[in-house]
Amino acid sequence: METNAQLEKRFALIWPHLDERARRLVAAQDAARLGYGGVSRVSRACGLSRVTLTKGIKELREDPLSPGRIRRPGAGRLSLLAGDSTLMDALEALVEPLTRGDPESPLRWTCKSTRVLAQVLSDQKHSVGHGKVSHFLNDLGYSLQGNRKTEEGDDHPDRDAQFRHINAQVRQAMKKGEPVISVDTKKKELVGNYENKGRQWRRSKSPIKVNGHDFPGPEVPRAYPYGIYDLRQNSGFVNVGTDHDTSAFAVASIRGWWRAEGSRLYPQAERLFITADGGGSNGYRLRLWKWELQRLADQTGLALSIHHFPPGTSKWNKVEHRLFSFISSNWRGEPLLDYETVIRLIAGTTTAKGLKVACRLDRRKYPVGCKVSDEEIASINMKPEKFHGEWNYVVKPRTTREL
Repeated sequence: METNAQLEKRFALIWPHLDERARRLVAAQDAARLGYGGVSRVSRACGLSRVTLTKGIKELREDPLSPGRIRRPGAGRLSLLAGDSTLMDALEALVEPLTRGDPESPLRWTCKSTRVLAQVLSDQKHSVGHGKVSHFLNDLGYSLQGNRKTEEGDDHPDRDAQFRHINAQVRQAMKKGEPVISVDTKKKELVGNYENKGRQWRRSKSPIKVNGHDFPGPEVPRAYPYGIYDLRQNSGFVNVGTDHDTSAFAVASIRGWWRAEGSRLYPQAERLFITADGGGSNGYRLRLWKWELQRLADQTGLALSIHHFPPGTSKWNKVEHRLFSFISSNWRGEPLLDYETVIRLIAGTTTAKGLKVACRLDRRKYPVGCKVSDEEIASINMKPEKFHGEWNYVVKPRTTREL
């Protein structure tokens, strides 16, 4: 009789040449040939479980399968979704209770861990592990998001209430067919042969060589990408400035989007819904931001409904994870040698879900330090909402449409 060592050596020799079914049947044949104790000996020698070997012995007595098949039709474990059609809805209801999976939601965030989600789902009679929960969240377009610290400090006590308010307002605007955009400035980028974080596929030991330091003086050009993400169209528009990231530049970028795309896509629109960060060039405290919005409203004839995210929560704005994240992924590890390279890489950004991005270069000057007088502020036709009017307000036209 073969020793255990001889059995292991024989399996090790033939194993790489067999597929799953062949391995199961060969091992089952040996287990049956060895008689009493054979299943255990073969299991130790080849690594297949006793259950698998027992099934293999049963298969030897059945009719052979069609050529090329490994299992009989219908065999194998059913996918979780095939056995539980309501699982994905239940998961989205947990991570986004405000919208219950509404694809038009302006917010897609969660603070719950995958293990907690898996436990809650199990309590609801959905048998799923935390690993599968993580895979499902990725499939649904969720990702782990972190807060960006701002000078305002800790989380505002009405943070979640403002989230719910924005969510309700956006859903209402989407139902009416009104344009809804998410806006913000991506971090400024050095233009030149400087390191760009991230890695890309290249031949071994042939990295792109860049400057040994990235602390250049003011004479080195910068790029200021201001992004507009259209929630209805799943499209992006990026205005790349070359001067300064000011409120005038921010509103000029929105104006550029409206002239190039918005007026064509929404010819009957009377209102433009804008979600924005609470700070930066589109911060709710900036007088110039509101003055420039008034000029935009006067020029387009649109009522501008502005909703700012609370301090420290700009990463929840959709422009961040539906546009900027994909731009960063597209140009990772690629030095931004000149403005043409910046434009080309941004405009070439796409996703499996059909994101398209238009990009243009803005060489106009946007000087810093522009003052808005009290008289000009008083002339703005702005109506704050009852709930946090500093974050939620409407700027209406004062004059007839100029464009």
